[in-house]
Amino acid sequence: MIKKKLKPSVTQQSILISSLPDDLILSCVARVSRLYYPTLSLVSKSFRSLLASPELYKARSLLGRTESCLYVCLRLTPFKSNSWFTLCRKPHQTLTSKKKKKSSGYVLATVPIPHSPRAHLSGLVAVGSDIYNIGGCRKIYETPPSSSVWILDCMSHTWREAPSLPVEPMRLSASVLDGKIYVAGSKESLENLFEVFDTKTQTWDPESSIPCSKTKGIFLWSKSTCIDGKLHVVADRHGVVSPMGAVIAYNCKEGRWDMVEQNMECFKFSSSHCEIDNVLYCVLHGAIKWYDTKVRLWSRLKGLVKLPKFSHDACIKLADYGGKIAVLWVDESSYSGGKKNKIWCAEIALERRQNCEIWGEVEWFGHVLTVPSTCVLEKVLAVTV
Repeated sequence: MIKKKLKPSVTQQSILISSLPDDLILSCVARVSRLYYPTLSLVSKSFRSLLASPELYKARSLLGRTESCLYVCLRLTPFKSNSWFTLCRKPHQTLTSKKKKKSSGYVLATVPIPHSPRAHLSGLVAVGSDIYNIGGCRKIYETPPSSSVWILDCMSHTWREAPSLPVEPMRLSASVLDGKIYVAGSKESLENLFEVFDTKTQTWDPESSIPCSKTKGIFLWSKSTCIDGKLHVVADRHGVVSPMGAVIAYNCKEGRWDMVEQNMECFKFSSSHCEIDNVLYCVLHGAIKWYDTKVRLWSRLKGLVKLPKFSHDACIKLADYGGKIAVLWVDESSYSGGKKNKIWCAEIALERRQNCEIWGEVEWFGHVLTVPSTCVLEKVLAVTV
């Protein structure tokens, strides 16, 4: 009688791995996609320590293995601190039923971040391997932003405090251009706030601060983006929040403000936006639209026939995922009982065609997380690690 060979247990595999030289383990893990790190962290405590070590990421950089990694900020229950998740690959699984649909192979895994500060959504931006939380604080119940600045190191998954904003904001929005973070907002006195943070020197640059007296409006909308080498900000013309708000642009090289043509309405009223290769993508009325400053027209992103129809704009978030669009949305009709919702994710490759149109190709999409119905999808960011 032929006996079947038994597969080694997880404990035996851990012992075999730990018996290898440290340099060899480091070299092997550095070649593995970051999408598998949440699963690898379950091997042992020493493996978890290795996955958060700076030596590992130095090795990844030397080997040319850096990649975009998606982080998702959720508020699972009201009046609680934010929870962070990262996109990862599922461990290999065999479906037991033929009726089950083929999985996308991706899930959102919890990121174990102790003592995470409250996130200020319009102040969350990604630079390199760090996520900056500008205007966040430790007080969960405080609604207005604070002057605090926190940085999440996405290699070690630890927070550190950075120099605070020079002034206390009432509203703010942060955008990134050439390694600098531009913060636009307003003070309680309804004066404009505009500060520049240099991520290389980790300082607020007083010489680079944009003269607020030259702006053509008050920054009450807390929405900004960088496109075409300029900082675009939604400003109110009359000093009160109204649909008459205009978009103004600051030319960082020439140091002047300009009014932007009236066809920026999609940006003003969109629920989420991202910039990829100098093209602005927005969500409006359940559709993804794009805007190129050369064409100066909004067009619907074509080729997304595989995606289901989006119901509520507020439940959709976009991010630049290594030159592709990552789309996350909440399906509120997932469960008839109304106690749980499903979060879905899609990765869209982009192609610019000869007629100046941009088409999208859905590479994959699927259900990545089940959450309580009270959960709010707040922000999606991509870092480079």
